Amino acid sequence: MGGGRGWLVVFEGGEGVGKSTQLALVAERLAAAAVPHRICREPGGTPLGDRVRELLLHADVAVAPAAEAALFAASRAQLVADVLQPALAAGEVVLLDRFLLSTYAYQVGGRGLPEGPVREANRLATDGIVPDLTLVLTLGPSTGPDGGLTRATTRGPADRIERADAGFHARVAEAFRTFTAAAWQATHPECGPIIAIDADGSVATVQARIAERLAAAIPPCRALVGTA
Repeated sequence: MGGGRGWLVVFEGGEGVGKSTQLALVAERLAAAAVPHRICREPGGTPLGDRVRELLLHADVAVAPAAEAALFAASRAQLVADVLQPALAAGEVVLLDRFLLSTYAYQVGGRGLPEGPVREANRLATDGIVPDLTLVLTLGPSTGPDGGLTRATTRGPADRIERADAGFHARVAEAFRTFTAAAWQATHPECGPIIAIDADGSVATVQARIAERLAAAIPPCRALVGTA
């Protein structure tokens, strides 16, 4: 975006990588620096989206992969119309917990859906919005003793997606690694620039890595440098 409009920053990664924690810390620091900003998450963020979130993550019903992808796209379309477009028009920095990359990772990579139809559905849902920067937080293998999936399952009862088998989570992790390659980004301009962030280390260490990359790429986030 830019050019008098706001900035869309997306936090991505597999289960338990710490993206939600890091996003919240960035928001706290932007608030301390009086930078207008907003926190959003997917699925959710609107009354419709919150209902879809409940279905996708917590409802005890079978959800076909195509239905799952369509529900994510529906939640995204509502978020774009009701929240993202107004916030960006107002010049805010929008910090978004998951966006397009999660669809490519979970529904295309993990579930095995064909990319073409999923991409078209999300082209309709996003209405031309392209992230200014996506940060992909990465850890070791999600099924390892210190991996992200282990972290996620220690937070509380696993949701429907977290309960998927190890093969599913391995495919998701591999997809996220693919997204950081320049060749993949060149063929997926709708996702905007993507940067990998090493999520190993203390919360403060990872936050410092994130602040450095945000300050370099997003002008309002220059306020993050030296505010930790």
